Amino acid sequence: MVDPTPLRPASLHEEVATRLRQMIFDRVLAPGQWIDELALAGDWQISRTPLREALKVLAAEGLVTPVPRQGCKVAEMSEEDADELLPVMALLEGRCAYEAVRKASDADIRRLKQLHDRLEKHAAAHDIDGYYRANHEFHSTVQALARNRWLDRATGDLRRFVRLLRGRQLNWPGRIEASINEHRVLIDAIVQRDAARAERVMHDHLMAQLAALKALRAAEKSQGAPHAG
Repeated sequence: MVDPTPLRPASLHEEVATRLRQMIFDRVLAPGQWIDELALAGDWQISRTPLREALKVLAAEGLVTPVPRQGCKVAEMSEEDADELLPVMALLEGRCAYEAVRKASDADIRRLKQLHDRLEKHAAAHDIDGYYRANHEFHSTVQALARNRWLDRATGDLRRFVRLLRGRQLNWPGRIEASINEHRVLIDAIVQRDAARAERVMHDHLMAQLAALKALRAAEKSQGAPHAG
């Protein structure tokens, strides 16, 4: 559903870029979908100029793909992309966990425990969408608590592409149960302030996501089902 909230004139193309980015992450605009500039401009009551400027921003970020004389479509993650990206994220997020544990205050630890509790509730309800959103917030918070601008920059840049996968691996049977177990080990390492263990657990957690994604893709291929990433 398109957000009908009126846009402000100031920094209009930045607001449009923010809105488009969220639509892509929420899969309101699906991977490979053409972006209908005329329809969006009409829905948001803006000219196509700020919309096109926003699309240039998203193209620079790699979230949309410009096609000469045809417009832009939402970027798609290939199997090779996912297979190469997630091991890199495992290294980066492992380091985020390591530095976060070393730098986190007691209040920061309590915040992470609260986020973990939300994960537990979504896992118990087998609410994949809710679990995905809470999981994104948990990982983003760990990244922020690392308080390393270079690590934050590299991790944040690549996290955009991980979000294009939209947590597909959670659809693999038993994955959400395995994921919450991995998070239990992770939060224990964090609470115990064992930075080295937190780094290992976070790394292995990301690699388990990749293994589940590969298993899901293999099952979809054997069933002849369409898939992406």
